[in-house]
Amino acid sequence: MQALDKKLLRDFRRLWVQALAIALVLACGVAILLTAFGMYRALDETRRAYYERNRFADVFVQARRVPDSLLPELRAIPGIMSLEPGIVGDAILDLPDRVVTAVGHIIALPDDNAHLLNVPILQTGQYPDATARFDVLVNEPFARAHAYRPGDSFAINLNGQKRQLRIVGTVQSPEFIYTIGPGALLPDNAGYAIIWMPRRAAAAAFDMAGAFNSLSVKLTSGVQPQPVIDAIDTLLEPYGGLGAHDRSQHPSDAFLSAEITQLRSMASILPPIFFGISAFLVSMVMGRVIALERSEIGLLKALGYSNVEVCLHYLMLAGLIAVVGILIGWGTGAWLARNLARQFAEFYEFPFLIYNISPWIYAMAGLAALLATVLGATRAALAAARLAPAIAMQPPAPPNFKRSAIDVAMASARLSQPTIMILRSFLRWPLRSLMTALGLAMAVAAVVASTFFNDALDSIVDNAFYASNRQDVMLLFAQDMPLATLEDVRRLPGALQVEGQQLHSAVLHHGSHQKNVAIEARLPNPDLSRVVDAKGRIVNAPPGGIVLSERLADQLRVTAGDVIEAEFLTGRRETFALTVTGTVNQYFGLGAYMDLEYLNALFRQAPRISVANVALDETRTDALHRALKDIPKLAGLVMLSDTRRSFNETIEENIVIMNTIYITIAVLITVGVAYNGARIQLSERARELASLRILGFTRGEVSYILMGETLLLALLAQPLGWLFGAWISKAMADGFTSDLYSIPLVLKPATYSNASLVVLAATVASVLIVRRRLDRLDLVAVMKTRE
Repeated sequence: MQALDKKLLRDFRRLWVQALAIALVLACGVAILLTAFGMYRALDETRRAYYERNRFADVFVQARRVPDSLLPELRAIPGIMSLEPGIVGDAILDLPDRVVTAVGHIIALPDDNAHLLNVPILQTGQYPDATARFDVLVNEPFARAHAYRPGDSFAINLNGQKRQLRIVGTVQSPEFIYTIGPGALLPDNAGYAIIWMPRRAAAAAFDMAGAFNSLSVKLTSGVQPQPVIDAIDTLLEPYGGLGAHDRSQHPSDAFLSAEITQLRSMASILPPIFFGISAFLVSMVMGRVIALERSEIGLLKALGYSNVEVCLHYLMLAGLIAVVGILIGWGTGAWLARNLARQFAEFYEFPFLIYNISPWIYAMAGLAALLATVLGATRAALAAARLAPAIAMQPPAPPNFKRSAIDVAMASARLSQPTIMILRSFLRWPLRSLMTALGLAMAVAAVVASTFFNDALDSIVDNAFYASNRQDVMLLFAQDMPLATLEDVRRLPGALQVEGQQLHSAVLHHGSHQKNVAIEARLPNPDLSRVVDAKGRIVNAPPGGIVLSERLADQLRVTAGDVIEAEFLTGRRETFALTVTGTVNQYFGLGAYMDLEYLNALFRQAPRISVANVALDETRTDALHRALKDIPKLAGLVMLSDTRRSFNETIEENIVIMNTIYITIAVLITVGVAYNGARIQLSERARELASLRILGFTRGEVSYILMGETLLLALLAQPLGWLFGAWISKAMADGFTSDLYSIPLVLKPATYSNASLVVLAATVASVLIVRRRLDRLDLVAVMKTRE
């Protein structure tokens, strides 16, 4: 081993605490990059394989009733490789172990149980016989939630007749990776079931003999879906087609795609921040190491080592720090990615998980970390290489320091001598002070960016569940009902307040832009289900127009006053020109709202409703559900009170995990910056501080000088950290926004103050560690060292 190599290992051993602090920050960037990419790749690859193996369709459409005789024309549409007609419908379930009403989504099985598309995977039991009327398959999450096994049974209300269904098997399906019921925001495995029933039984239940009301289509490779969608819509229009759509509007795939997009956004925003901080820390430490080793550098050059060898020596020291950080980051990232991917796979009901982080991702993370470290060390290493031997052997010239107006001001303010020394040190090395403050500001930003989700989700919950949707139950009818139906609903047990509304599927057109949406029509000034904008203002859709959510208006490229075409796919299936009377900022979905009376007038019909919103006396919930199970026209219901509770529980659990991770990261950054900064201060000023002790300064006063500058920088870093945190929060909110939901940028004063408290506490702890070294200084040995 050559002398330089021995020196390299000795230096690395001597600086192990500072190197570890930097390596941990670097490891955070590597780990987050691996975790985000690993989870993103695992979910994306698993989804792709699941879709391919089970032939998940590319285009979906539902209709009122389409005769089987239309199938040859549909198959003849260019670009269609295969298609599968189906029968679907919703029904109310009466479960033996549950008082609360459940909803079942029924899907017809092919006669020979040989699916062409959307092939379910049998998990337990067997397929029902094609001639069986009441043997069914259920989705695995529903069976698991109720501990159902093949042979168990439950009741269902089919067109007003109660039937007893027998479970013969459980399955998982690519159509229901994320199983969410109508109007729900989160999966409710206990209250929403997917039921596969023999085709004959399903056709009899929904009056679909010789017909179908659902179609799944697989496209030929490379074919664009839109021309096929247009052709299907044209053929199905006379039969009540509800508008074909591709996978992007399939509920399960849309939620999964939004999750994958979030992971991709996280992988692109956070790691560069950690790599930047690591580069700064390496630059700070290496600069000080080289300043302390001037004489050694001069001696090395005098012995014949070239500038390149000296430069490489210090770059290799930085490289060793990077290697430690990369190894820790690889290990932590792989562990996190694997475990989190498994949790995601279970949450999203994948039957298998493909977890295989490609070597290039490890290489990319490692290369990025190494590059950041080397860039951070380059300036100091080049300075060492440029140092002439004769100059290096001499003590460094003292910094140019002269009395300025600031010194006069400090003296006039009658500041104590230690305080003046702190401020002078701060002003003497402004660049270093600025960089230290920047590092601490990034720690503050990390906490702000993580905890802003608390405020954002609080705002979402308040808006969605307490300001907009104040009803306890939404009753969804199988078809539009007369307004008088509300009187029947009002007589249900526990119903305190009842309001009706209509839901209609429609395609909104504006120029070349179009969007499939659900238009909600309400009476003026509703009390239970209201449109509330992000500022808490109640918005009523005036007669003669339509109100759009801002994200929908952006996608259609319209503003208030523009006229759009609304092609209704339900109701009278007519197209109307509607004026956009306003836009509203909302967090969930792409909302479109109309006045109910105006809509009924357009349809030239008596007042009708398709949804009844009910405020409930909670003490009579059981009685209500017993009554609901016998209503024949009821196709489904949403228990908003249960949704609120489930949403809050899920969000609270996720927030605790997220906050723990980000606060840990922030503490690591703070320790890395504050400890290294204070440690360098001690190295640079050891002789000065020892002199003060000898001159009579107390241990507390000397400690105050050492700690004061770091704490002052930490205080100055807070506003900058708040600014960076707000910027990162906005970038994350923008990155997480999709058609399904948006994350509002809500930053409360408590978010900033909590972030500051975390970072300031970590800073104090870091400098106290360094202070112990100051207390143990050997004054005589320090005074003997060369300045």
